[in-house]
Amino acid sequence: MRTLITNIGELSTCTDAGVLEDAAVLVEGGRIRWVGASADAPDPSAGSGIEGAEPEVVDAGGRAVIPGFVDSHSHIVFAGDRASEFEARMAGEKYAAGGIRSTVAATRAASDEQLRARLHGFIDEMRRQGTTTIEVKSGYGLDVETERRLVRLAAEVTDEVTFLGAHVVPAEYADDPDGYVDLVVGPMLAACAPHSRWIDVFCETGAFTVEQSRRVLEAGVARGLTPRVHAGQLGPGGGVRMAIEVGAASVDHGTYLTDADIAALAASDTVLTLLPGVEFSTRQPYPDARRLIDAGVTVALACDTNPGSSFTSSVPFCIAVAVRDMGMTPKEALWAATAGGAAALRRNDIGVITAGARADLVLLNAPSHVHLSYRPGVPLIGDVWKDGALVGGP
Repeated sequence: MRTLITNIGELSTCTDAGVLEDAAVLVEGGRIRWVGASADAPDPSAGSGIEGAEPEVVDAGGRAVIPGFVDSHSHIVFAGDRASEFEARMAGEKYAAGGIRSTVAATRAASDEQLRARLHGFIDEMRRQGTTTIEVKSGYGLDVETERRLVRLAAEVTDEVTFLGAHVVPAEYADDPDGYVDLVVGPMLAACAPHSRWIDVFCETGAFTVEQSRRVLEAGVARGLTPRVHAGQLGPGGGVRMAIEVGAASVDHGTYLTDADIAALAASDTVLTLLPGVEFSTRQPYPDARRLIDAGVTVALACDTNPGSSFTSSVPFCIAVAVRDMGMTPKEALWAATAGGAAALRRNDIGVITAGARADLVLLNAPSHVHLSYRPGVPLIGDVWKDGALVGGP
């Protein structure tokens, strides 16, 4: 089927082509076939090559179209709730990595059906907010069987599955963290690698040391997985440079970075994924995105949807916070949440509007992408297309 979206007031391509006015996009077979001025748009009924296919014409009515958001960091396979933990933080209690263990207990006790239902609920929630590609991590099982269940369930909804067995050390290994690393790099990795594309580790005080983290990531690489790393969230450390050394696609958080960390990131092809929902929820200082971008670091934005430190699934919210509190321009924040997220996943077929890319598109109920940060909290997402199919809308 061919779909022509025409009369687009502002089209943000998130490519070198920049922003086009009075534009149109032709979609066929789940891909973008043509992008240009509305006046030059091809006839959608001509040359489709698909017998019986009736073309569709969508009049954007002067509204803006952007790429579907690419959320490259989420933890949405879990059970339980940590609202009381959030309430305590708002009363002054400091965030620490150990709260993850409470979610682990609830997740281990949940059935596949319960986990699947909640997972699909989050996917639907994200789609309605314009997210068309989602990375999903495990990490709330911390035993072989539950971690296997989590990556298997994640693989039902996305190709971007991350094995995060090294999230924290579970209670039963509290006195033997190296023994837990043995489990992660041995039986747990063997069980989870067939369902995963990525391997991640929480390299942070209260979680895993640089040496333990490197061991986990190198074991994953030997199994054909590509590294991602949580680092620099609770304080500075060696996690960022270790991530670059092992070829990580992204370092996520980066709340606390040294000048040497920033220089190393700028000289590498590792993306720094910023997660403003975390700082909003934990009251930690926001990263200085202006400093990072000016230094030449490739920056992505993601939600980090999880029950402990960032229970939001709204990329528009994260864009607004990044513009308001992290020094990004609206254009930079949109790029970071689309093409930047794609770079963090080492993909060039999503997060952009250009011929040949996947037809992941969002029609905004606004004349410009600037309204995503100009009108925070307002539901501006209109129709959402994933691979050319309408999957979300008001």
